[in-house]
Amino acid sequence: MSAAQGINPNIPHSARVYDYWLGGKDNFEADRRVAEQTMAAVPGVRESARNNRAFLGRAVRHLSQLGIRQFLDLGTGIPSQGNTHEIAQAEAPESRVVYVDDDPIVMTHARALLTSTDEGKTAYIEADVREPRSVLDHPDVLAALDFDQPIALVMVAVLMHISDEDDPARLVKTFAEVLPEGSYLVLSHLTLDFLPKKTADEYLAATQSQAMHRTPRTGEQIARYFDGFDLIDPGLVAVSEWRDTPLFSEGATWMYAGVGRKR
Repeated sequence: MSAAQGINPNIPHSARVYDYWLGGKDNFEADRRVAEQTMAAVPGVRESARNNRAFLGRAVRHLSQLGIRQFLDLGTGIPSQGNTHEIAQAEAPESRVVYVDDDPIVMTHARALLTSTDEGKTAYIEADVREPRSVLDHPDVLAALDFDQPIALVMVAVLMHISDEDDPARLVKTFAEVLPEGSYLVLSHLTLDFLPKKTADEYLAATQSQAMHRTPRTGEQIARYFDGFDLIDPGLVAVSEWRDTPLFSEGATWMYAGVGRKR
């Protein structure tokens, strides 16, 4: 991969590290080095990323089959295999998808790689999910999505990047308030609930760099994000257990996942 203008290939970036774990090609040596170091310190972290991506695919496909035709995907990350619009538009070509990320590196990749069917629409905006109105009032969002019709709010592996000081529960509530009844929340989140303390401590020690820092939360904390939503079966579960999400490893489980329908 060659570096586009404005991208420093010598500084590792969390989105490109994640891309490497998914088997993508949009990463540099600095990203691969951090990815491999983290994998060595925390066995199973790559498989967790792949299980999380598989959950996204299962959830979007399931909602498409239920008739959802609009998706607001927050914290997009670098486009890889099985993007939201690819899955949704494969089920229903008229589906409309808006991607949101505040990282210019991610948006550089998005502009080059995200395309739509003729029948549907795929848009991407550069905005900070910590400022919901910057997303919800954006003209491209308003042009692409009809807020009188159900929308799937996709927050897959997003809130773990939001610190407690930025009040992630408030952010979810602000986005959810504008969604009509019958909309859905698709959410996954890093947790240490399923891990032995030694493994959890090793993870925290290995991910303190700016490139890899995350905020893990408990199942009880994550369940609160679904206030105002009814969780559909099987509820809030380990990411690999959500409706037969393919399991890439039988090792440690690092993520919760769930999908809720707005009341």
